[in-house]
Amino acid sequence: MPKEILINVEPQERRVAIVSDGQPEEFYIERPQDKTIVGNIYKGIIEAVLPSIGAAFVDIGMAKKGFLYLSEIEFAFESLDTPEPLAPPREIKKGQEVLVQVVKEGFGTKGPRLSTHIGLAGRYLVLLPLDNQVGVSKRIEDDEERRRLRHMLGELKLSEKVGFIVRTVASGKTKQELSRDAQFLLKLWSRLQKIIEQKKAPSLIYEEYDLVFRVIRDSFSEDVSKLIVDSKPEYYRIQRFMRTFMSYLAKRVDLYRGDDLFGDKDIEKHTNKIFDSHIYLKSKAYIIIEPTEGLVVIDVNSGGFRKKLNQEDAAFKVNCEAAVEIGRQLILRDLGGIIVIDFIDMEKEAHRRELLNVLKKALSKDKAKYDILGISKFGLVEMTRERVHKTVQMLSYQLCPCCHGRGKVKSPMTIAIYALKELKRFLKDKSLRQVNLTLAPAVIDEILKDKGNLKAIEQKFNTKVNLISNPASHTEEIKVS
Repeated sequence: MPKEILINVEPQERRVAIVSDGQPEEFYIERPQDKTIVGNIYKGIIEAVLPSIGAAFVDIGMAKKGFLYLSEIEFAFESLDTPEPLAPPREIKKGQEVLVQVVKEGFGTKGPRLSTHIGLAGRYLVLLPLDNQVGVSKRIEDDEERRRLRHMLGELKLSEKVGFIVRTVASGKTKQELSRDAQFLLKLWSRLQKIIEQKKAPSLIYEEYDLVFRVIRDSFSEDVSKLIVDSKPEYYRIQRFMRTFMSYLAKRVDLYRGDDLFGDKDIEKHTNKIFDSHIYLKSKAYIIIEPTEGLVVIDVNSGGFRKKLNQEDAAFKVNCEAAVEIGRQLILRDLGGIIVIDFIDMEKEAHRRELLNVLKKALSKDKAKYDILGISKFGLVEMTRERVHKTVQMLSYQLCPCCHGRGKVKSPMTIAIYALKELKRFLKDKSLRQVNLTLAPAVIDEILKDKGNLKAIEQKFNTKVNLISNPASHTEEIKVS
């Protein structure tokens, strides 16, 4: 099946799925209240300098201060009129203005991660206005193509004061296409310079594209047969964008006139499974994905795998199938940070090397940066993957009010024992004729299985205990009154 980009627009959110062979490869959600700030450029004020951790906190006009490593600071100014290269980090001081770009969302109590390495992304190029280096994406592996692109960029005779990075999608493009992209980015930077001069810090200087335009810019290429959107206003907005930047692909944009784009394309069932911890494979083996705050743990299990192979070959076959799915799931779920994968143990070194190659191939289309450290003798793979945006899971789920993130709740028996302890603590040093103990029905059932414990408490404290069953109470809820 051809590769397609599906865009579903609702009043409360926009969803984008990049689909290949009927399976979603990438999936994103954007809501107005959770709009990403990654890529935004701010004129900030250094709020505090902490040499002990080699960082500074920067006020960019948001509730949480941005975090900026001193080693990354290359450009700041005492005043906007005379921008000068920044002095060594030790001379940075509170109140100094600095031009920064958000490179990573804030997570939990942490503020957004900032950098002074400003980059303005176009279709084929990234403009580096404060740098004069020229680079080519590492994902373009053909040496001849890399040389061709570098040569073309040099022939454009662009300003020597700025730098450019050639993006992966520029592979095979003409000099004219690169020139058009470069001129657009230079004009954009010229406009931003005027805004920098006019606005007072802290203030927003440049806002990155929204989700739809980012996906079109970064993922809508010749290998995509269709971009389908189910909103007429969004369709016309996309068409205007396409005419300006990508007119040669404008004919591939279609307006979907049905009621349920994701459902009719059979994608809804796949997106609903994104958060399942268990993923079952065709061989009846399965993997378990458990994200935590600090890392992601992935476990591979043979499950119902029943092919007649020796233990080593069976483990290798299951592991290879799992590695392909793990690569897909990491991209689809946009999981990041430290990732530990527990594959089934294999004795042969050749099998372990081949398994790593399978995993790397599965991640070859990943736009995020990743680093695989290798595979241990026990089948453990440690890797890191760049986490830039809030994941779909972060946007779609909240902490469970019942288990508070534990994933489990205490049993009725455990709560019954604890409730009687709480009752005794409550009655200590009190003289009451009666007391009410309100619990969930299942907990009361456990207490009544051995009424002797309750009678002993009544006799000891000379009181009457009224057990009140409340079906609306959570299992762990205890109320003594």
